[in-house]
Amino acid sequence: MVVTTLLDTHYHTLGYLSLGSNLGPMMQRIHGSVAKLVNDTLEVRLFPFWGRKRDGNYFDGCLRDEMQYRRAYRYTLMQGVRAGIVKEWTHYPHTRVEVELEAGLELALRNKCFLPDVPYKRYEG
Repeated sequence: MVVTTLLDTHYHTLGYLSLGSNLGPMMQRIHGSVAKLVNDTLEVRLFPFWGRKRDGNYFDGCLRDEMQYRRAYRYTLMQGVRAGIVKEWTHYPHTRVEVELEAGLELALRNKCFLPDVPYKRYEG
C-alpha cells in the first residue's frame, strides 16, 4: 500500500497491484482484516461488517492519471483531519505512509499504472 488511514467505521487506502487478477483476493483480505480490527473495538460485533457492494457501502476503483493520483493520495492522507480527530495528519496514529507521494507517482509513471481509458462515471454526461 502507498498510504492508508483507518477510522472507526471505515478506511481509505491507495495502493498498487501489479497483477489485476489478484484484485478480488487482495480486497477480500484487506476488507476482512480491517473488519476484524474494527469489530474488535466494538461492544456488539457487526456482521457482515462491510455489507454488499450493491448497498454502496464501499468503493474500489482505479486511477486514471497523475492528477487523480495526487488528489486520492491527499484525500487518504487527510482523513483523520477531515474527521476532526486531529489537526495534523501526522498526529493520527492510524494513518500510514508506506511510499511518499512523489516516489509513488514515479513508480506509477514508470510502470504505466494509470488507466486513462477507463470510464469515470462521476464525470460522464
